[in-house]
Amino acid sequence: MIEEVNFNLEIAEEQMKETITHLDNVLSKIRAGKASPQMLRTVIIDYYGVSTPLSQASNITTPDSQTISIQPFDKGLINDIEQAIIESNLGFNPSNNGEKVIINVPPLTEERRRELVRQVKSEIENSKVSIRSIRQKANDEMKLLSKSGLSEDLLRDAENSVQKLTDSFVVKIDEIFKSKESDIMKV
Repeated sequence: MIEEVNFNLEIAEEQMKETITHLDNVLSKIRAGKASPQMLRTVIIDYYGVSTPLSQASNITTPDSQTISIQPFDKGLINDIEQAIIESNLGFNPSNNGEKVIINVPPLTEERRRELVRQVKSEIENSKVSIRSIRQKANDEMKLLSKSGLSEDLLRDAENSVQKLTDSFVVKIDEIFKSKESDIMKV
């Protein structure tokens, strides 16, 4: 019986870790005013008939905090890269100098920063809802185990373990929010 309890706890913890990973991925797409190669992670180009992530067909660097430089492995891709960036709706206006594609990342206005913080808060709340849903599923599994012979004391201990796990992940989510908020609001 204890093995099943531990197994359910491990599943809940793994699902909560996946929620944190998803949150990190979503928040990495929300730019904080500084140029980052991560901003272009979702850009896909047509590389000789194959849909390829931009990062696999070029070298992406940030020479300074407001510029992204994209050096394609094949210079014939420069126009395709520019077009893919425009079509990705990231709000960038790329240019090229014949050798590489250059994106100037404009600084954020105060209003835009506040809007981004609201967007981050929404994603944070979605993650917390997901964590609480995982907690509920884990507790339901524990209750099913109690019907098949798990004692009340072990059930209570298992539910307490699930709650501690939930609390630790909610704290992690709050830390992620504070970090991202300060990053966005920093001028």
